[in-house]
Amino acid sequence: MDPIAVGVLGVAGLLFLILIGFPVVFAAALTGFLGMSYLKGFGVATNVSGLIPYDSTANYALSVLPLFILIGFLANSAGMINGAYRFARVWFGWLPGGLGVATIFASAGFGAVSGASTATAAVFSRVAIPELTKSGYTSQHSAALVAASGTLASLIPPSTILVVYAIIVEESIGKLLLAGFIPGLFSALIYAGYIVFSSSVGGSNDVQVVRSNWKERLNEIPNVLPIVAVIVVIILGMSSGWSTPTEAGAMGAGIVFVFFLFSRHFSIRELHTCLMDSIRLTVMIFATIWGVLILARFLAFSGLPGAVAAWIVALDMPASIILLFILLGYVILGMFMNAIGMLLLTLPIIFPAVVQLGFDPVWFGILVVKVVEIGLITPPIGLNCFVVAGVRPDIPLSSIFRGVLPFLAMDGLTLLLLFMFPIIVLWLPSVV
Repeated sequence: MDPIAVGVLGVAGLLFLILIGFPVVFAAALTGFLGMSYLKGFGVATNVSGLIPYDSTANYALSVLPLFILIGFLANSAGMINGAYRFARVWFGWLPGGLGVATIFASAGFGAVSGASTATAAVFSRVAIPELTKSGYTSQHSAALVAASGTLASLIPPSTILVVYAIIVEESIGKLLLAGFIPGLFSALIYAGYIVFSSSVGGSNDVQVVRSNWKERLNEIPNVLPIVAVIVVIILGMSSGWSTPTEAGAMGAGIVFVFFLFSRHFSIRELHTCLMDSIRLTVMIFATIWGVLILARFLAFSGLPGAVAAWIVALDMPASIILLFILLGYVILGMFMNAIGMLLLTLPIIFPAVVQLGFDPVWFGILVVKVVEIGLITPPIGLNCFVVAGVRPDIPLSSIFRGVLPFLAMDGLTLLLLFMFPIIVLWLPSVV
């Protein structure tokens, strides 16, 4: 059988295994092993599959992943989310729709240290929705706001998804993390601008404005300092060349650990839970990387990525239109699949075509991560919406999906601006 046909059958078999509930790591590894056995023989498949776990992880750059994951779990256990929310409330509550704006910026801040969209949505469903509804927001608007705000976690460093993307495409982790900062902040500002505008023009008069004095505002500053310190250390450390991403991640984890150590939430049992949860998630991500790299080696032997790249490049349409179709495909996949697993499965096939079309890998990475996160709130299977509905079963899922539609429009605007003006993404990495 033609090697490319074998590659196509392998991808079809992989999708079938995933659809019937097979874990991505085992589906990818099994498909890759069987495919290599057919193309190159059982001995080659055994040797390649046996070497990949070591070759793919014996890399200093990968040590940043467990550190970023640890930052997130320590921050959650330290109660930093409550501090971020109180700070945002007293500083932004005076704006029209101020509590909604506060939720957006608090979610962005906590997402920056947690690095997980669904986790941010789950935690803020408990913390923010009761406060939003108490201040006059409808339950539909409150839940939609929390679901959408959770997506901000993916771009603002430290971001696990950006690290995984950098590993797959062999791009600089530091450049990707720096590139995500301004687009992440930009997304938060567009969300906040929409809340202020809609509250000023067509908002309900029942929504209360939270007014605080300067003493209250200054008293809340210490609660947000750990989050600010983590972001500043990572951004300044990498942009100045003073530290590698791994060293910046270690300093960030140290800052959060000290805060946790002196917080009222500290206990040996809670610290043990943080460490074990970090280990479990790290092992899951690394195992997924192993499985997908075995699959990628099989696809390379089959020649399928090169054939797909050649077909895409040969399409009789502008490169920008082709890229828009690729991004649309990621939005659709993001509705159904875990972000990291989806990138691991698709990039070995799609990325060669993107490079041949002449697009910057760093810019493309930010666009992909943004559209993957858009998929998390896109009906009918937006995962963040399901997470919020799971935490708050009293709020119908259908109403949450209706509520996120304006935020999807804002995401579309953000994506269009990032697409039209790549300098928004590429400026910060270019100055280092």
